[in-house]
Amino acid sequence: MNRKLYLGLSALVIAGVLLAACGASAPAATQAPAEVTSAPAEPTAAPTLDPYSPLAVSGDIITAGSSTVFPLSERMAERFSDEGFSGSITIDSIGSGAGIERFCVAGDTDVANSSRGIRESEVASCQSIGRDPIEFRVGTDALSVVVSQANDFVTDVTTEELALIFGEATNWSDVRPEWPNEPIQRFIPGTDSGTFDYFVEHVYGTDPTTILAASNTQLSEDDNVLVQGIQGSPYAIGFFGYAYYAENASTLKILSLDGVEPDDVTVEDGSYALARPLFLYTTADILNDKPQVAAFLHFYLAFVNEEIVEVGYFPASESALQAALDAFDAAVGN
Repeated sequence: MNRKLYLGLSALVIAGVLLAACGASAPAATQAPAEVTSAPAEPTAAPTLDPYSPLAVSGDIITAGSSTVFPLSERMAERFSDEGFSGSITIDSIGSGAGIERFCVAGDTDVANSSRGIRESEVASCQSIGRDPIEFRVGTDALSVVVSQANDFVTDVTTEELALIFGEATNWSDVRPEWPNEPIQRFIPGTDSGTFDYFVEHVYGTDPTTILAASNTQLSEDDNVLVQGIQGSPYAIGFFGYAYYAENASTLKILSLDGVEPDDVTVEDGSYALARPLFLYTTADILNDKPQVAAFLHFYLAFVNEEIVEVGYFPASESALQAALDAFDAAVGN
């Protein structure tokens, strides 16, 4: 065979072998990675609300009673609503006696507000309609005897002088000769008021005959009416809850009683003779049947001491508030 032809054929064979080898070593086609499927996330459970949270309840709450307790209950109702309660809260200022009557006779309210303790006869009335009232102490008031800032002759009175001023005396000079020979103008709470009852009990010994027979006396269940009457004359005098004095301190002057001024110390230790507790009343059945009432009362007891001073009253002691919370827990079975 021609040597040139042999070399050409050999070259072709070698080239074919090399091409075959290259084809065998070519990388295989790249596979797409398998898709990873994750399990669906578990739904997040909604947070459980405290059953006494304002956000957890709705419905109507109806309270009535003391004009003294009224501004405190009004403040607590505003805060309860501000923190999420969407229902309606009614607070009627009609006097302690009238409020307890609505609660114990008509039975059309959920809570009675009172500036005095409930009486045995009132408890009996409650029980006759199937209500067994529970007492909750929410604060302390210094029942305040006040005159106008224009009065420049009275700063302190004794209990005996109070009895004359709101009773048999006609002119100021009948009480002290150095006082003006001017008629005493009296502005006092109505007979349905716990403030009236408390004052009579401590000054006259429960018999209201003397105070009701006094001349120049205007009675009203609305303490703001009394405030306006006293503001109008330097010879006027009256009494009501401390909050109404505090709200009008720029035009009214509070009197010391037997040399003692009302303040947080004298009210707490009882040396101010007209210091008195403030109460709410409801029943275990109402608390258990109406979650909104239970939530409001629990909220009231939990936060009242954060509001009461600004309203114009004095805090109940920690032991008194704890006793109220214990009574609440017992009523709802906690």
